[in-house]
Amino acid sequence: MEQETKEQVIIPVDKAKIKHIWTVTLYLFLITAGEFAIAFTLETSLIKTVIFIAMTIVKAYYIMSEFMHLGHETKGLKMSIMLPLIFVVWLIGALLIQGDAIYTAIFGG
Repeated sequence: MEQETKEQVIIPVDKAKIKHIWTVTLYLFLITAGEFAIAFTLETSLIKTVIFIAMTIVKAYYIMSEFMHLGHETKGLKMSIMLPLIFVVWLIGALLIQGDAIYTAIFGG
């Protein structure tokens, strides 16, 4: 009876990829720290909301691009994910605007 030996090939660490992951993680940390700073220093206003939405979109981009590996895919796959997302965001905005208009019409704002 023959005995099989399985050899394991050890691939050296790709330091450039690890550095890139840590760089993206640092960006996400800095954006989150900025969100916390804004949350505790600015009064509630439209500009604060706009800043939060912009920072959230940037964080979502980095997360989807790097950690979900969407940044390394073809344009067709990116569009198949991003276009429905844009329509969902548009739908939420339209529902909020219409809901406010109906509430104002019924209860007199």
